[in-house]
Amino acid sequence: MTTMPPAPSLAALLSLHGATAVVTGAARGIGRADVAAALAEAGARVWITDVDEDAGVAAAHALGGRFVRADVAAAPEAARVLDLVAGSDGRVDVLVHNAGVCPLRGALDIDEALWDRVLDTNLKGAFFFAQAGARHMARAGRGGSIVDVTFIDALHPTGRLSAYDASKGGLVMLTRALALELAPQHIRVNAVCPGGVDSPGADVALTTMARQLGTTVEALRAGTTQRVPLGRFGQPDDIARAVLFFATPLSSWVTGDVMVVDSGRLLT
Repeated sequence: MTTMPPAPSLAALLSLHGATAVVTGAARGIGRADVAAALAEAGARVWITDVDEDAGVAAAHALGGRFVRADVAAAPEAARVLDLVAGSDGRVDVLVHNAGVCPLRGALDIDEALWDRVLDTNLKGAFFFAQAGARHMARAGRGGSIVDVTFIDALHPTGRLSAYDASKGGLVMLTRALALELAPQHIRVNAVCPGGVDSPGADVALTTMARQLGTTVEALRAGTTQRVPLGRFGQPDDIARAVLFFATPLSSWVTGDVMVVDSGRLLT
């Protein structure tokens, strides 16, 4: 009869002590306020990447982490950043692709430049950062976790976001494709799929949408909360908890999953 080893404690399953985590697009918003902070609180040494150097340096300082400026839309940046992290810390254990742009534009008004900017940032950047991170994880032989932050529009469009929706839908399939391919190296790849979350980016999007639709931000917020079963906008911490689940050993037997965190919005 095989004797099973004792189950690890919940504290151990939620610990990232000694691990190194990289979070893209984490100078502000969900990435900084909660995702990077949650990883740091769990014990990880956190590296923040962003194009906003001033905000990124401040965010890293607040977390006791490090900042490296990078534009995820440029593929060579991925190897540069991950080589720097691995060279400094000797390891890469967690990679969270949080960077993204979300311009509100009708399908008939999208030009090639906007399309390329959205797809390059949201999808191409995710792939090349995952590739660079996975190379270091595979070389070290310890496995690792890659977490993609997508959006419920990847599963159900809301309108005037064709480029964004295409990028996030592609990110869902990329997550699953990488999960399958990287599993032999014990690298798990999962995605968190948020609904509407209170954040600076959401405020900008709501303001733009209200102006284009001839309504108010308050009216849009009220309409949204009426349509979600749990009756409220999400908070950045709601998303951070889902990312932390995928980043830690708590989800050691989970890969290729897309966790919808949307207050039940897709049920309506």
